[in-house]
Amino acid sequence: MTNEHSKGTLPPRSSSLSSTSSPTLAVSTPCAACRMLRRRCVETCILAPHFPPDEPLKFTVAHRIFGASNITKLLQELPESQREDAINSMVYEANARIRDPVYGCTGAIFQLQNQVNELQAQLAKAKAEIFSIQGQHAAMVCINMSQSPQTSSEESFDGFKNSFDESFQSSDPSLYLDNEQETLWETIWA
Repeated sequence: MTNEHSKGTLPPRSSSLSSTSSPTLAVSTPCAACRMLRRRCVETCILAPHFPPDEPLKFTVAHRIFGASNITKLLQELPESQREDAINSMVYEANARIRDPVYGCTGAIFQLQNQVNELQAQLAKAKAEIFSIQGQHAAMVCINMSQSPQTSSEESFDGFKNSFDESFQSSDPSLYLDNEQETLWETIWA
């Protein structure tokens, strides 16, 4: 038998296989990771549940940024319940790195934080305008009440409530910005 090995008629024995190694069965359709890496996909492939054969781009993107060995090491360190979230995060980060090689996800986060800050400023400005309009309306109601005496306090309260409701049903902002009203406002608060 040694002569046949030396002559090259039989393939040399592999030293990596030993009698203590567990048998590995090949899967009929390899996962996207094993297909791209051109290796045999076994039943115990840690990448197979996360990179199905019909989604090759998912592994391609993650492999391009992180590398197959880093992905495998990360998955081996995590419990199975967290692996799917880790893969989704890696794929998202890899896509962001491809779009923006300098900032990646950080650039997207920074942009979203700026949008939140701008929207908060707009909201504060709108609330201030509403407060100002409500103050102007309350001042006008007080002036109207002082100019036309009411017979009882209940009638004056009902008149204030009805005029307040009617003014906010109107959508014409010019009602609040007349020059006469501005001078009345200044005289009341001066």
